[in-house]
Amino acid sequence: MSPVITFATARRILTQLRHDHRTLGLIVGLPTLLMILLRYVLDRPEAFDRYGPMLLAVFPFTVMFIVTSIATLRERTGGTLERLMTTPLGRLDLLLGYAIAFGLTALVQVGVVSTVALTWLGLDLRGSVWTLLALTLLAALLGVALGLFASAFARTEFQAVQFMPAFVLPQLLLAGLFVPRDEMATALRWAADVMPLAYLVEAMRELTGHTGLTGTLVRDMTVIAGCTALALLLGAATLPRRTP
Repeated sequence: MSPVITFATARRILTQLRHDHRTLGLIVGLPTLLMILLRYVLDRPEAFDRYGPMLLAVFPFTVMFIVTSIATLRERTGGTLERLMTTPLGRLDLLLGYAIAFGLTALVQVGVVSTVALTWLGLDLRGSVWTLLALTLLAALLGVALGLFASAFARTEFQAVQFMPAFVLPQLLLAGLFVPRDEMATALRWAADVMPLAYLVEAMRELTGHTGLTGTLVRDMTVIAGCTALALLLGAATLPRRTP
């Protein structure tokens, strides 16, 4: 792995994103729109304060998963990746470049949606705003990493979109959004224990219920960061040069 090549890859992807206004609008605008919609669907401030922080992380995670998986697949189907692989660029350089580029984009996304939620929508948060921003950014980076990993198994953009329900929806159902994990059947609880989104939801609950950092919150953030790194490594190991 070469840092020079990695950052050159990130710069190339950021340049492409800067000229793709629709993708930028999707990345930054869609989670914000969903938070606004959630606020007025729930209608009651106390309900929004309960579910808003958890979905504040889930929305960027889902959007970044979709955008990243499709963008990576487009590199393969267009032959770009195959040409790049004839250069000193390695798989890990490529995926880290994508992670850096989309991570910086996610930083803008998180800043916008968090600002709207905390000001205009009136989200009441007991924990630190900086911890909220860090958790939401971790959620977006997790979506990037899982999107990069999932794209290795898709042959078309339609298949990449199909991976969204396969990777995301089971995690949403088992993350504890609807039923607490400790009230689930044993088999479902075991399944939830290996899904990173469950730790993200738990971390957001800790953040809304405590004013400072707790041991559970630190553990959950560590697990999420570890899952992100693992997904990037698995993506680098499984990424094909091109899609036949």
